[in-house]
Amino acid sequence: MPSDKRKFGDICENLAIKHLKGKSFSILERNYLKKWGEIDIIAEERVSRETHNIHFIEVKGHIGSADVRPESNVHYWKTKRLWRAIQTWFLEHPDYEDTDWQVDVMAVMVDLQNRKAKIRWTKNIML
Repeated sequence: MPSDKRKFGDICENLAIKHLKGKSFSILERNYLKKWGEIDIIAEERVSRETHNIHFIEVKGHIGSADVRPESNVHYWKTKRLWRAIQTWFLEHPDYEDTDWQVDVMAVMVDLQNRKAKIRWTKNIML
């Protein structure tokens, strides 16, 4: 049985995926997990008929004020683990090896009282 933390994480990821689909992204994978790292969402953005980008997305959730910055919890060790998971994903998906890609953070602030959520999307955090 999943923990309360895992259930909240799933809710935040579902909200992030809904947001991405509303922006015409395709979800390639969710919770890509290796012992050396995890990627919450892997999404494809069609830029044109011939061009697409891959977004590796870390989702951070928070209950309460939108003034809090949960994305600041993506620290050095987390980015290192993300990088290793991304490298492995590309090894397993050679069709995408020449595709442009980036790492994004989606902070999901949940207001339980009003049953609303706000998403703050920080794009291309690893240059």
